[in-house]
Amino acid sequence: MLIAINKAHFPVTVLGPGQRIGIWFQGCRIHCPGCVSQDTWANDASKNMPLHDLLAWCRQVASEGLDGITLSGGEPFDQPHALLALLEAVHTWRNERALDFDILCYSGYPLKRLRERHAPILKKLDALIPEPYIDKLPLDKLWRGSQNQPLVPLSARGHTRYDKFLDSPAATFGKRLQINVDDQRLWSIGLPARGDLEQLENLATQRGLSFAQVSWKP
Repeated sequence: MLIAINKAHFPVTVLGPGQRIGIWFQGCRIHCPGCVSQDTWANDASKNMPLHDLLAWCRQVASEGLDGITLSGGEPFDQPHALLALLEAVHTWRNERALDFDILCYSGYPLKRLRERHAPILKKLDALIPEPYIDKLPLDKLWRGSQNQPLVPLSARGHTRYDKFLDSPAATFGKRLQINVDDQRLWSIGLPARGDLEQLENLATQRGLSFAQVSWKP
């Protein structure tokens, strides 16, 4: 099976507790105004990869120790068959190796819609952060982009890991962003406060650097 992936990274430390694998799906039909990941919107066949290759990479990096997997995008639920296949394979791996990592998924779709249309997928998640990003609402809760987005534990493991963070403020752990440099690209991972990325671009310009393309603009 093929799965469209924008990028995958380890360790991610700003999108859930502990050291995590981060997987960003390619393709999104929602297009929330103000989204900082507009590079993940387009359906792009060049981003397709075999699911077993992604799983092999996950197993390899997890040898260093793994607290969780965070799925984002893009919109994971716009690839429901691939998403379910990924989750089933991850569950098999977790059970066979007796590992104790959790699975957190972001979605821009409303929780009600996800429960109605994708109940089998939700059963494979430990926690979910649903609802569309709303740029005019503040970023005031941990791991959430706007105030309307809840953190929803979905399993016993999810409740154990996430119940204590349901109302935690965004600055609970201080750092909200990771910045990684890959060849000629700079990756921002996390949930920036309003204006943070524009300030980063302005600072780079002042130092003689220019961004040929940015993810938060069309």
